[in-house]
Amino acid sequence: MNTKNKVIMTILAAVMAIVAVIGIRLKSNENKVNQDVLSGKTLVVYFSAQNHTKNLAEQIAKKFDADIFEIVPQEKYTDDDLNYNDKNSRVSKEHEDEARRHVLLEKVVPDNFDSYENVIIAYPIWWGIAAYPVSSFVIGNTFDNKNIYPVCTSASSGLGDSAKNLKSISSGGTWREGYRFSEDATSSDIDIWLKTISK
Repeated sequence: MNTKNKVIMTILAAVMAIVAVIGIRLKSNENKVNQDVLSGKTLVVYFSAQNHTKNLAEQIAKKFDADIFEIVPQEKYTDDDLNYNDKNSRVSKEHEDEARRHVLLEKVVPDNFDSYENVIIAYPIWWGIAAYPVSSFVIGNTFDNKNIYPVCTSASSGLGDSAKNLKSISSGGTWREGYRFSEDATSSDIDIWLKTISK
């Protein structure tokens, strides 16, 4: 390798090193901003019937370096159960009869729940409200001294009164305004939401 090529390679290596350092610093700053948006320990709670909400919850937890807790019904929903076009499906029957909507959960209270200052609750929209297992979670917990951020996923429906309804059945806590994501929410979509809660 001649001298000219050695110089070029040295310059390229230096540029790559600088770019890598800048990338690390930007990532560090991004995490700091996200942590500043929600100061204190954060837990992301989610129920997901078809993995859309799971994907959202995992992305949010990663951005905040937060813990995550899945709401799991004792009797899990099958694809047939979720067929809202079938009036005899489980969700249709639960929709028609409110007494059926109290869904028993495998675990109601997350580990060390008292230690969290922020709780982000992610859920799909069913008939304009939060999926029924989410109500069971909210009823079964006390949210004193916590900030609660309801977020939903939906293919077409809006947030509706889902967040207000969860607040109405909750015990304590400061409930923030809810936010609706599409069922295929991206990292950029989450960043837009972060701007709304940092105001």
